[in-house]
Amino acid sequence: MRLLISGGGTGGHIYPALALIDQLKKTDPQAAVLYVGTHRGLENKIVPAAGIDFKTVKIQGFKRSLSFENLKTVYLFLKSVGTAKKIIREFKPDVVVGTGGYVCGAVVYAAARMHIPTFIHEQNSIAGVTNKFLSHFVDRIGICFPEAAKEFPDKKVVFTGNPRAQQVADMKSAGYLKNFGFKSEIPTVLIFGGSRGARRINEATVAALKNFDGKPYQVLFVTGSVHYQKIETMIKELPANVVVKPYIENMPLILPEISCIVGRAGATSLAEITALGIPSILIPSPYVTHDHQTHNAQSLVKIKAAVMIKEDQLNETVLTKKIDQLMADKKLRLQMAQNAKKAGVPDAADQVLKQLFSLNN
Repeated sequence: MRLLISGGGTGGHIYPALALIDQLKKTDPQAAVLYVGTHRGLENKIVPAAGIDFKTVKIQGFKRSLSFENLKTVYLFLKSVGTAKKIIREFKPDVVVGTGGYVCGAVVYAAARMHIPTFIHEQNSIAGVTNKFLSHFVDRIGICFPEAAKEFPDKKVVFTGNPRAQQVADMKSAGYLKNFGFKSEIPTVLIFGGSRGARRINEATVAALKNFDGKPYQVLFVTGSVHYQKIETMIKELPANVVVKPYIENMPLILPEISCIVGRAGATSLAEITALGIPSILIPSPYVTHDHQTHNAQSLVKIKAAVMIKEDQLNETVLTKKIDQLMADKKLRLQMAQNAKKAGVPDAADQVLKQLFSLNN
């Protein structure tokens, strides 16, 4: 198969694409893959570093208010469609996939107009603007949350799950937490606001650190590199059962050893949580489009796989209480873990590939 894939802007669009490419290479070692992104997005660093052929188009997103910049956006979109058509003619893909972000709007639209089989993947419970636009032109749409189905044409929708889940589903505990001085027999709470960290989560956690002293669990607090130096100056004394780190490379490696995750409700995080069956305390970011993280979180809360704290209700007391309640009840954690795993799709990448191969036949 010759796969052209596009998605960018955030890791939530990029990592599912990389997971899909990884599984395609295992299924078809002779497969040819080209990734199209922008020169400004995270994909510009992440994709080439993964050894994947990468090309760019120049495009930008729409402003949400009336702006002359939107005229430039329309111009760049039309121009990038032309660039994408040239890339497509040169690469000759069998199928073109979009995983979200405005860059895939031009690429997938160009492919659809050229009558090449097209597939888009929506990771969140509420569809992004680009995917809603593309849904009118593509052949098939993969979703991860049943709630997203109502935003697309019924006949095109297939529930596939998030390909990222398959990358972590089979991971086993490898004693990685010992590198932080933790004891394997003691339950561990991971507090993590994303690769760049989350200010409100960090502030509440710093205030709560003293409350973790002497608790029958240990805490790994990952601040995000941007916030680490400031937080170091804020911490007066660190309990013996708490470790603070700015960032952890290959975070999925430690997840099989985690008893509870406290963090955001992005699509990639939830794919990992459900694939491994980890109880979670979710604090959705209120700053994302259509508040989709809250809807993502509610999908797990509804099946009793997670509890949620709204950011405007987050403080030291609430955070400590929620963690204590969960960590004091092993039976509850086990039930939440089972519920989370039921919501996951451990073979999600294979499910997407199944759709791509059928489009190619």
